[in-house]
Amino acid sequence: MPELLLILIRSIISFILLMVMARIMGKKQISQLTFFDYCVGITIGSIAATMSVDQNVKIANGLMALLIWGLFPFILAYLSIKSMWFTKIVDGSPTILIQSGEVLDKNMKKTFLSIEELMLLLREKGTFKVSDVEMAILETNGQLSILLKSDQQPMTPHVSNVSVPPEQGPTILIMDGKLLKKGIKERGYSEEWLLKEIQNKGAMDFNQVFLAQIDSNGKVYVDLYDDID
Repeated sequence: MPELLLILIRSIISFILLMVMARIMGKKQISQLTFFDYCVGITIGSIAATMSVDQNVKIANGLMALLIWGLFPFILAYLSIKSMWFTKIVDGSPTILIQSGEVLDKNMKKTFLSIEELMLLLREKGTFKVSDVEMAILETNGQLSILLKSDQQPMTPHVSNVSVPPEQGPTILIMDGKLLKKGIKERGYSEEWLLKEIQNKGAMDFNQVFLAQIDSNGKVYVDLYDDID
């Protein structure tokens, strides 16, 4: 068999297996929630790539390696659901770095995190002063979760005791010049009403609209194609 044809066949097999495994292993693996998930994802991808182009690796051996690396995380995830103790062993546990505005230096040393790195993580969350933070927790995926002190938290309608109408998700009515009749029907409007709305925005017909979206208050957003005057 020609070498290029063999690589083509092996690559197709590797691609299909990788796609199937990604679906089976679920969204947790795809999002790489923890360092362990990250390493497993890289290893599986490396095995698939090696099996695709390295003819010294038998397809059966590559399939066995992919099966093991794909099956074990699935088993570990199942055991983690059944046991919190097992979850801590596999994924570790969150670490409190700041409490009541004070940095816990012992926990900083445990996580091998420097002050500069902590300040970087805080700035990524929009916080520049440690004194504004009530609690900061380093999660198992390396992300920092922070709780601001009550006097530093943004004002919300709930805090202000102001009632606001419930918000519904926006609905797309026109996409790429195509009218989505299902969306219009669900929101209780007619095509004639929508046509008048887009005409007020400068379009003559639905096919001149790149995107039209309606929010819960009945306000329509219309984006025309760039070539429409």
